[in-house]
Amino acid sequence: AVASYPEEESMSIFKKKTDEALAAERMPYADDGSTGTMADVEAVMKKYDRESNVRIWEGTPRYVVMGLLAVFSLFCIAMTLWSKALQEVALTSFLGLIVIIGFVTYPASKNHVRPNHIPWYDMILMVLGAGSFFYYALNAMKIINMSVRIGTVEVIVGVIGVLIVLELCRRCVGVPILCVVGVLMIYAFINIMSSGGGRTFAQALSRTVYNLFYTTTGVIGTPINVCYKFIVLFIIFGAFLERTGIGDYFVQLANAVVGRFSGGPAKVAVVASALEGMCSGSSVANTVGSGSVTIPMMKKTGYKPEFAAAVEAAASTGGQIMPPIMGAAAFLMAEYIGIPYAEVAVKAILPAILYFTGIFIAVHLEAKKLGLKGIPREELPHIGGLLKQAYLLIPLILLVWLVSSNTRTIQTAAALSIVAAIVVGALNPQNRITPMKVLEALESGARGAITVACACAVAGMIAGCITVTGLASTMINGIVALAGNATILGLVLTMLCCIVLGMGVPTTANYCIMASTCAPILVQLGFPDVAAHFFVFYFGIVADITPPVALAAYAGAAIAKSNPMKTGVTATKLAIAAFIVPYIFAYNPVMLFENVDGWWHVAQISITAVMGLFGIAAALNGYLYRHIHWTLRLVLVAGGLCMMVPGTLTDVVGLALVLAVIFYQRVSARKDSGPAVTA
Repeated sequence: AVASYPEEESMSIFKKKTDEALAAERMPYADDGSTGTMADVEAVMKKYDRESNVRIWEGTPRYVVMGLLAVFSLFCIAMTLWSKALQEVALTSFLGLIVIIGFVTYPASKNHVRPNHIPWYDMILMVLGAGSFFYYALNAMKIINMSVRIGTVEVIVGVIGVLIVLELCRRCVGVPILCVVGVLMIYAFINIMSSGGGRTFAQALSRTVYNLFYTTTGVIGTPINVCYKFIVLFIIFGAFLERTGIGDYFVQLANAVVGRFSGGPAKVAVVASALEGMCSGSSVANTVGSGSVTIPMMKKTGYKPEFAAAVEAAASTGGQIMPPIMGAAAFLMAEYIGIPYAEVAVKAILPAILYFTGIFIAVHLEAKKLGLKGIPREELPHIGGLLKQAYLLIPLILLVWLVSSNTRTIQTAAALSIVAAIVVGALNPQNRITPMKVLEALESGARGAITVACACAVAGMIAGCITVTGLASTMINGIVALAGNATILGLVLTMLCCIVLGMGVPTTANYCIMASTCAPILVQLGFPDVAAHFFVFYFGIVADITPPVALAAYAGAAIAKSNPMKTGVTATKLAIAAFIVPYIFAYNPVMLFENVDGWWHVAQISITAVMGLFGIAAALNGYLYRHIHWTLRLVLVAGGLCMMVPGTLTDVVGLALVLAVIFYQRVSARKDSGPAVTA
């Protein structure tokens, strides 16, 4: 069938089917295969996602704002590549500009939006906020020399700067992270007041402001430093890479590879999201980007709306753990752990593969249970035509090579990859990059930087409060004492902390909070640094699919016209690997390429982990060759968990249990009156 279609015609058929799936307006879902429009997605995102509530600029003001944001991106590229400015000067200048473009972009609420309008009070807040950071930048040496003896003016400037950053964070990130920092700031103030020495209210306020605003352990701490030096450049790189058409290429490539198999569209969603995750830092963006194509196709194939949306949400959330970008958290992790960024990316490979393998297995079992077929070959793009477009991968390959070879700094590698993306985009006839697209990419990069920078600034304050008050030691001692020798209890308690603290918080800020509060707990319990940081990172990001705050699931539900809460629950079940894999590498750091005895050691752990995931996925799905009785489902869970525990004996026992159920299912299916079903 494929041979009868020229490459161009095959790809045009796929595009036609995609366009049909996304055609104009549709009625709300009523078991008729209909899907939501982008307007539905935008409505849901404006309700749940702060980043979607932006000002509307039209006409000339639109181009003025676009130019302002583009200049900011160019400023960041130039500063990170060539500036030798003092850290305090560079970071405060960066945050001053973030305040300006932040208030230009985000209104006080979604009800305060009308075209080409910014209220007077926002103008005042913008000037005061930016002015406080620029004041610090212009008087940096003077303030540094003053140390803790800052004057009244510096205290007022610091209070204004902190409050404006918190307000901007509320607008673009949300309230949950403000609740955390608010409680910690009050705690820090009380701690300073009661620490002895007869401090007055003014003295305690001065010391608190100094710690939060004027030191490198507060607003301008490690998170914002990493954001300024690395993350912004990679956000800009991702914006340019998107303009090359690589997202559509990944979807078509996934269709060509796995689309013809049973339940093809769902497997396409998993593979495409894994590929897109390599260059994206947003689970919501991944869900909307590839989900607008894959979710309608899944529903057309026969998947329920909740399941279709959940597959895309779970797979897109996995993009946050997919190297090399990892939602930009890889750079922060390298800074906290003290190892090269390239090493962090390598260590993330195997857990990420296991995560997507777990979802792929669940999707396959669901397809077999429903008896779903794949996409007809004649409707799929031809692999030959896609190979001709493989040059779209050059910027990503160049980035990985430059970073791993250590021949260039990370900043230079990102800048060269941006140039490569522009060149590649110019060569792509189907989605050729133009000067306007370059401007749009610079604008998009700046918009993405606002949220990340605000979240990192607030995360710095959180880390500063924890450090100054010694709260981290208190939490560590409490959990260690509670867990005792039961390290599994310590892991469970840490997992719960991560999920709660990570709700509604962007990936980068999420990890900053976890690295400051939860990772030291695991280190104190005896787990290696790398395993501890990966553990808290994994459980921090699952908030994107874990109800009640599950933005990726809500985005998928808007496209599928499904129940958001049911979608979140289903996505959590599909992403069971995200809840299991961290425990594996916590007890077996070999999966992170730590303490490796040889390749066979890694292979053994990988194979048993996959089999364990298969057993648990089959138990949750309730189907192999036929429906599984609940007692056998318990046996599968037991077998799967046994293979998660390090040790040859537990691996053998677990494998025996899973294989026994598989054998029994196969024999039982053959005895059925109908023809045997293959797994």
